[in-house]
Amino acid sequence: MNSQIKFTTPEEAVKVIKSGDHVHLSSVASAPQCLIKAMCARGENGELKNVHVHHLHTEGPAPYADPKFEGIFQLDSFFVGSNVRPVTQSGYADYIPIFLSETQRLYRCGAVPCNVAMIQVSTPDKHGYVSLGTSVDATLAAVETADTVIAVINKYVPRSFGDAIIPMSKIDIFVEDDTPLIEAKFAQPSEVETRIGKNCAALIEDGATLQMGIGAIPNAVLAQLGNHKNLGIHTEMFADGVLPLVKKGVINGEAKNIDKGMMVSTFLMGSKEVYDFIDDNPGVRMMDVGYTNDPYIISRNDRVTAINSALQVDLTGQVCADSIGTKFYSGVGGQIDFVYGASLSKGGKAIIAMPSVTKKGISKIAPVLDPGAGVVTTRNHIHWLVTENGAVDLYGKTLQERARLIISIADPSAQESLDRAAFERFGPHHHYIKSYMGK
Repeated sequence: MNSQIKFTTPEEAVKVIKSGDHVHLSSVASAPQCLIKAMCARGENGELKNVHVHHLHTEGPAPYADPKFEGIFQLDSFFVGSNVRPVTQSGYADYIPIFLSETQRLYRCGAVPCNVAMIQVSTPDKHGYVSLGTSVDATLAAVETADTVIAVINKYVPRSFGDAIIPMSKIDIFVEDDTPLIEAKFAQPSEVETRIGKNCAALIEDGATLQMGIGAIPNAVLAQLGNHKNLGIHTEMFADGVLPLVKKGVINGEAKNIDKGMMVSTFLMGSKEVYDFIDDNPGVRMMDVGYTNDPYIISRNDRVTAINSALQVDLTGQVCADSIGTKFYSGVGGQIDFVYGASLSKGGKAIIAMPSVTKKGISKIAPVLDPGAGVVTTRNHIHWLVTENGAVDLYGKTLQERARLIISIADPSAQESLDRAAFERFGPHHHYIKSYMGK
């Protein structure tokens, strides 16, 4: 099959990049490392200037963001991943604040040009189609709008279905590279994370459609759902935590109104087991991020339960999830897409879940957000807030009621000072409920 394709080397392929171009990289495990390396070599040779690089979160090295490439490559990412966080915080790289649902629109409406899309795809099938595998997100839009598409054909890229399937005619230059995809490993949930997981799981009803991010808290939630029935998945991403529930038949998508019986996602991150799971699996649809993260599409399923995290929450319910003060830590991502989508869903629940204190023991519930902190989920959008100390529903509650509820699930060591702050802010009408203090 591959003998019919005219392959070139990564070094030859990246010669299409010109100074001033905008280059899109497919994300997470699909970042085309051999092309990235070859592009950076051209930068080191002084052949390129002012090339703008765009991507969502990528796994693996991001050498183009190195300070030594200042004036050669400029990373303007749609999300700040851990591999580019230090350079973004120090100003060598930059970030475009954007809802994840709209990342594809940046390309399609021309707000961000796309001269070259560098992607990684599966081996072609007998009909001449390849799959974008683990990364559809904004990559499909980049493929549609780019002047030139360079694709790395890699036998380790799973053949996923949905919007991931594209004809080879969309690709201009082919490179072959069989490097296994980078795997993401997740730590076992701590005792605090397990308690948060239990508090979230108690809110999830049978027949719910789930969205949750990555990391310890989502895994802790999933670990508690073994006795649930007929759960569905409509999410921006999933990882290893869903697999045991699929095997047990807990996740079957039977209660969904749209994409019934299907798991829907736009990108994946996890171990080889997840990549193998989606390979040739008609039960998984890898879709454009404009579909997965559209709040109105999300809301068409009933009982959508969206679980997202936060860095800090204030006493009125403002959620900071993208920065620590003025320092950008991640990005808006899909949090508001799903918070809004879940809240519009019949019987839906939008949940913000976080430990009550940081690893250094500082309360994540604060009287006011730190100066410069970004409000991702507004106080108008928030519904459920969950910590290891409990779960409270803030929807339809007044500011004073909210403050009381939020304080009730803060760390006990912070409750007195938070109550004092609420008293100063809202006046003597803020009647403090001391029931949890045993009085």
